Amino acid sequence: MSAGTATVAVNLLDARSLLSSWGAIGIFAVLVAETGLLIGIVLPGDSLLFTAGILCTTGHNTVHLSLPQVLMAACAGALVGAQLGYLLGRKAGPPLLERRSRPGLRRAVERSSEWLERYGSVKAVVLARFIPGVRTIVNPLAGVVRMPVRTFTIAQCAGGLVWALGVTLAGYWLGKHVPSIDNYLLPIVAVVVILSLIPVLLEARRARSGSRS
Repeated sequence: MSAGTATVAVNLLDARSLLSSWGAIGIFAVLVAETGLLIGIVLPGDSLLFTAGILCTTGHNTVHLSLPQVLMAACAGALVGAQLGYLLGRKAGPPLLERRSRPGLRRAVERSSEWLERYGSVKAVVLARFIPGVRTIVNPLAGVVRMPVRTFTIAQCAGGLVWALGVTLAGYWLGKHVPSIDNYLLPIVAVVVILSLIPVLLEARRARSGSRS
């Protein structure tokens, strides 16, 4: 794999900057942080995987990634991160999720709690993979509520593999079938980000409607 020359100034919120500097290692690190550490709540999981898939088919600005390496890094990061988040929640307990200093984190905790209550623990852990913010909080939250380790591990592996492989391969398929996709990378990533936020917006709308009722 050739991921370009690493630079000191890496924009962790820019998928292309991160991939050009760190390659598959960056994918692993970001997914571990996003799915296992609360500090990763703002990291670009969906757009990172989608962009990585595209860059496996093209040499955008000299960046070309190896699909097998990207898929392995994506799956490993998603699974390791979720299990780490669960263990942190189980060990650290409620104080880990009760930080009130950041409104965004507080809202994510509230959404994740509702998610667990509405769908049940197993279904919630699987579906949360596809919801930005919620997938960061739901894993430690599952540890806090003492979801059985075996049950959580099976659920998070199922959801994590579908998410990591699905989003990456979607980008790879698009890169294979759209000529000169390099020219449209930024707009495509913007669309991916917007689509990933749709479930959050629908959930917020449902919550507002419920409160008015």
